[in-house]
Amino acid sequence: MYSLEHIKFLKKLKREKLIVTISQLAIFIFFLIIWQVLADLNIINTFIFSSPKKIFETIVGLYKNKNLFSHIWVTVYETIISFSVATILGTFIASLLWWRKRIQKIIEPYLTILNSLPKVALGPMIIIWFGAGIKSIIFMALLISLIITIINVYEGFNSVNANKIKLMKSLGASKYQLFFKLILPNSLNTIISALKINVSMSLIGVIMGEFLVSKKGIGYLILYGSQVFNLSLVISGIFILCIVAAIMYYIVSFIEKRVLKKRY
Repeated sequence: MYSLEHIKFLKKLKREKLIVTISQLAIFIFFLIIWQVLADLNIINTFIFSSPKKIFETIVGLYKNKNLFSHIWVTVYETIISFSVATILGTFIASLLWWRKRIQKIIEPYLTILNSLPKVALGPMIIIWFGAGIKSIIFMALLISLIITIINVYEGFNSVNANKIKLMKSLGASKYQLFFKLILPNSLNTIISALKINVSMSLIGVIMGEFLVSKKGIGYLILYGSQVFNLSLVISGIFILCIVAAIMYYIVSFIEKRVLKKRY
């Protein structure tokens, strides 16, 4: 049974969350209204800036032509694959680096260099290696998200309380027990945070890959729209991309809440 003060506090939190959500929606709607009004009054050039009405008509047109969900699915499919592989492989490599410090010292400079390298510069080589298809897109996304995952997860392993590590060692814990009983469980928050970053980085990599080789996907829509000077299609693609990114982010956030709730 909650106390009266606790109930008031919970109501205050709900009220604050509601105010923030309504304010966010109000700002977005106000922006769309101003944009449409400026377009209707010919204050802005709709050929360059488009308008909410044209964007809506473009999305409806894609849906009627049965192209909307096929493009979305291609991008989501590629993102899920690259995200999953990067997360699993990145966590494994980070664990290996923690387990073998010598390997970490050898590889660390290369990770730093690869992380700072503009991945799009490798685009022509990737196309030659894997062909102009989905493999090139997934590999491009992996290049972007994998290294960041390794670095973030490894830093999470190193941030575990040193006193706890010393305590377990003093009690005779093996390296296996130290990793699976202390390091990995205490790095759960870091790994989940890495997942959030991984979603956006994988999506960025997929879009970059679609710019290079794809004939389907949201990235292809944006690129094609720019090539034919259809700014409504370009902005529609960006709008769809924002929605997809938000949904994937909130899915990971939901998983985070469920995992942390079970843990605590």
